[in-house]
Amino acid sequence: MPHTPEPDEDSLDTITPPQPVFHVEQALLGALLLDPHRLDDVNGIAADSFSTTAHAALYAAISTLPRPDPAEHAKNTTWLDRVLATALEEARGLTASYLHALVQVCPWPRHAPAYARMVEAEHARRRLLTAAERLVHTVHDASLPHPVQTALAEADALAAVVDDIANRFPPRSGVLPRTPAPPPSAAADTEAVEEEQLLLATATARPDDIDAVRWLLPDDLTLPVHAGLWQCLTTLARRDEPIDPVTVLWEAQQHGLLDQGREPGEVLRMLAEPAGSVEYWAERALRRSLIATAEHTGRRVEAYADDPANTPFQLVAGARRALADIAAVRTRWQHAAGATPPQQRRAAPATRAGPPTTTAAHAARPTRATR
Repeated sequence: MPHTPEPDEDSLDTITPPQPVFHVEQALLGALLLDPHRLDDVNGIAADSFSTTAHAALYAAISTLPRPDPAEHAKNTTWLDRVLATALEEARGLTASYLHALVQVCPWPRHAPAYARMVEAEHARRRLLTAAERLVHTVHDASLPHPVQTALAEADALAAVVDDIANRFPPRSGVLPRTPAPPPSAAADTEAVEEEQLLLATATARPDDIDAVRWLLPDDLTLPVHAGLWQCLTTLARRDEPIDPVTVLWEAQQHGLLDQGREPGEVLRMLAEPAGSVEYWAERALRRSLIATAEHTGRRVEAYADDPANTPFQLVAGARRALADIAAVRTRWQHAAGATPPQQRRAAPATRAGPPTTTAAHAARPTRATR
């Protein structure tokens, strides 16, 4: 017979659960209330593994109170009353009728270990989602004094959650999340565009410095045309060919960078305003790339963990693949930070005299280098 809630109940057993795990938790708690000794067969979960405060309070009470004598438990509700009284200290809306309803909705008490495994899997998904959300939030927190270090620390925390889930649910080879990964953020802010133009112009004027920033890759730049021009510069430098705005423009044509309506004069103007040092602008670009990679990694893991259809095995495989992207950029960042002289890493270039061509140009214009 369906359970009818009493007027003073908080409708715990009539709410619409957001996830099927709510029913799983009810079945598990019902099994343990009916037969407390089945707690010996349950492992891998704790009170915080449950999705609601009421269920967490009930599980804490069940797991901490001395277990009743099976014969006595079958004849009276003394132990259930003690469970309710203990759980009420943390969840005031609980009622005796809800405990009895939990017993009624449990299909098979002997399936308690299977129910517990499902609760553990859902808790793993929530933990992963929370860690990914923290990473994304950190990336967008403009108040942080050391954003790169903080983002990397949150990435490490996310990796630790993934490792813990992997220990509980060893990943199966070839099992990736079915959820499509979100596309990278396409918008490039004005500061990034201006600084990348300064990098390209300064590298064109000082080509001998390009080899010192081999850790910067084209994909680190925010605009495709900037990435393409950086590829042109590094290609010319690798071949030890002359580098100036005209030779870079010709190489850009060979790479198809002028096929989408970009005027040659626009490229020449972009390469004609050097400022500061190649190392300074390159490190700024790599720093921005690391932050963007951290954000995209967090958003990928968020998307995976937000899909309840993904199993823990899939979540581990997908999250580890996403975290590998951060690891790759992090290695290059550590190399760049270690190779760049401290005074260049910390001190911004002096302000240029005369009207600036960009708001990000904080460095004095150097003399055009020649070969």
